[in-house]
Amino acid sequence: MIFNLRVIPKASRNLVKQEDNGFKVYLTKPAQDGLANEQLIELLSEYLKTKKYKVRIIQGHKSRNKLVEISP
Repeated sequence: MIFNLRVIPKASRNLVKQEDNGFKVYLTKPAQDGLANEQLIELLSEYLKTKKYKVRIIQGHKSRNKLVEISP
């Protein structure tokens, strides 16, 4: 499965919201040195109840708009 995400770094809390065109993910970590991407993978794996290694960022490593693939 492939999802469209909008990431908001340096938020006050971690939260995953499902919207019409994908997900909006609020992260407490800053978008610096890959910290937000690591937290994104961790948070999505918990939210979707899957392993972290099955969550992969396909596009948008340095952007707030990302494409994320979840392997079966």
